[in-house]
Amino acid sequence: MLTKTKDRIIQAAIDVFNHDFSAPLQKVADNANVTRRTLHRYFKDRDELVATCEREMEVSCKKAMIAAIKSSDDSLMQLENMLNAGIDCGAKYYFFYKLYQQEGHKRSGSNKDCEDYDYIYSNFKKIIKDLQNKGIVDKKMTIEWIQNLHAGIINSTVNAKEIDQSNGIEIRKFAWKSFINGIST
Repeated sequence: MLTKTKDRIIQAAIDVFNHDFSAPLQKVADNANVTRRTLHRYFKDRDELVATCEREMEVSCKKAMIAAIKSSDDSLMQLENMLNAGIDCGAKYYFFYKLYQQEGHKRSGSNKDCEDYDYIYSNFKKIIKDLQNKGIVDKKMTIEWIQNLHAGIINSTVNAKEIDQSNGIEIRKFAWKSFINGIST
């Protein structure tokens, strides 16, 4: 029971902070369907809750993204698998992405989490450059633009999945089609 409640609070925090990073803890408690007092049984303050959310996302999303990168030698397949991994991670991916992109985030080469993010991003860049060299992806588009579009498509797909739970396979196809058509030559 304790673990389920804690997990529910973490998921609620990810959902709430994904939409409004400055949201009060009461909103997280309400979203988790617990009292503020219960929330504080598990987390002494906002910083501890955010750190726990960050660890949760890093574990699940990093594993999924690294597996997508290693899933194939074909760059186009890797890119599609990375998009699908982000969609499967749901709100966790977009929050994870925003944490590492936010102003004031201190990157450290000696930090395992930053190293993993850098590994994912450097491979994303290699994949995009390879596809640009093959004439599949528009060379005029910057990596940063494509990465933001990638994250935006994932976020839009996750939001659409929350609205329409009926056809997850189709929505993934729509996401891929939207993304690849948006960056193709």
